[in-house]
Amino acid sequence: MTGDIRALLARHLPDYRVRSVSRLGHGLDNFVYEVNDELLVRRSRVADPQANRQEVARLAAVRELSPLPVPEVVFADDETGTIAYRKLPGTPLNQHRNGNLTPAALAEPLGAFLSAIHGAIPGTMRDLAPLDVYPAPTLLQDAELDYRDVEQHVPEAQRPLVERFLHHDPPDEPPSLRFCHNDLGAEHVLVDPATSTITGIIDWTDAAITDPAHDFALIYRDLGPDVFELTLEHYEFTVTEEDRERILFYARCALIEDLAYGLSTGPRHYADAALTHLPWTFQ
Repeated sequence: MTGDIRALLARHLPDYRVRSVSRLGHGLDNFVYEVNDELLVRRSRVADPQANRQEVARLAAVRELSPLPVPEVVFADDETGTIAYRKLPGTPLNQHRNGNLTPAALAEPLGAFLSAIHGAIPGTMRDLAPLDVYPAPTLLQDAELDYRDVEQHVPEAQRPLVERFLHHDPPDEPPSLRFCHNDLGAEHVLVDPATSTITGIIDWTDAAITDPAHDFALIYRDLGPDVFELTLEHYEFTVTEEDRERILFYARCALIEDLAYGLSTGPRHYADAALTHLPWTFQ
């Protein structure tokens, strides 16, 4: 596969000298490669030319909206479902090991970022992002199926917390939808290891017109209630009790999904993080 990446680079960047190509990882939909410690090349498992063009246009729009850096497209190859970006500085937050990182250092930029993204007029983004209206009852059913597959891996003392959630009624549907990152987990927030400041937001593949509670849910799940509450203080829109209910609901569903993914076909670190974050997500 690295040979295919070299061929794409030669086609689109004929004067660019390729010294190294290495595969960084993969998700459900994509493989990601690093080139010369300068470029990241994302290749879809199944090429969708329309989706590829849409993502390139979406990133251009997001770069105009976001107060935080987002990837800059160097080239796109719609036929193979490939997009190459300039590599942003920083380390994914889930790999950050600097103990100086404080909730305040994350909350203020995240609050400003979400205010800007969620503030986009949904109608202007409809051609750039799909509509995501997956019903809450279906999410809960999916979560229960996933949990039954991995129940034995959850500490026995914490199982009643999860099972109580699974037997609750799902929340009402959101009153309005906004443009969202829609996958704002810690692995997609880059931070400077030296200064512990946010240096970028990556992976906009799942961006959609959807419930903004989805973005806050992953902040709650991955960064905890303290960062979540501080982020709300820097968010310019009102968050109601009904919004909070949906945020917690999505956070719990997403944690169960990550636990199942990390224990089956995905990288193990997803499951490890889910088990670490389970106590505060299901408190």
